[in-house]
Amino acid sequence: MNKALILLTALSPVLLGCIPAGEADAGAPPKIRSIYDGTPAPRGEALFRKVMLDSQNRARREVGLAALQWDDALARDAATYARAMARSGRFAHDPQSGVAVRQGENLWMGTRDAFSYAEMSGGWIDEDRYFKRGAFPESSTTGRWSDVGHYTQIIWATTTHMRCAIASNRKDDYLVCRYNPAGNVVGRNPLTG
Repeated sequence: MNKALILLTALSPVLLGCIPAGEADAGAPPKIRSIYDGTPAPRGEALFRKVMLDSQNRARREVGLAALQWDDALARDAATYARAMARSGRFAHDPQSGVAVRQGENLWMGTRDAFSYAEMSGGWIDEDRYFKRGAFPESSTTGRWSDVGHYTQIIWATTTHMRCAIASNRKDDYLVCRYNPAGNVVGRNPLTG
């Protein structure tokens, strides 16, 4: 059976106004079409935590950075927002209005139960192919910061803690990873913060 799968990712720079002019609405996120046989991907909280932490820490090790710690304080915020997106079906960054300290955030959305946790996180990490050393947002070989923004948040040198949560509706999975301190600060180098 052929079934179209949809995978969406989103990222948000920390500072308002750091989206280059004309890129804020630069088309819809990419869609990936694949063959899905209807077999759900393996799930479970322990597997989720392991894959999210291990995959993102592997990316950090590859550039010589310390591992992120799993932070249960970020858990509430990530889970609350993942559930809100699943309820509304709206895929967009949390405005985080009224918070004293903004958290970094990576988002992912795809067909429910079709993608493994490694595929979810791997899409962000695969952005390393466009990464170049230098100050954010000039850290992409393509000239578009959005091509590396998930990856740069993961490897941001001064980020020390993360926590991810996933929620689903009848159709889609919504993944939210939160980072503290947030990365993707305009004018700063991802590898030095």
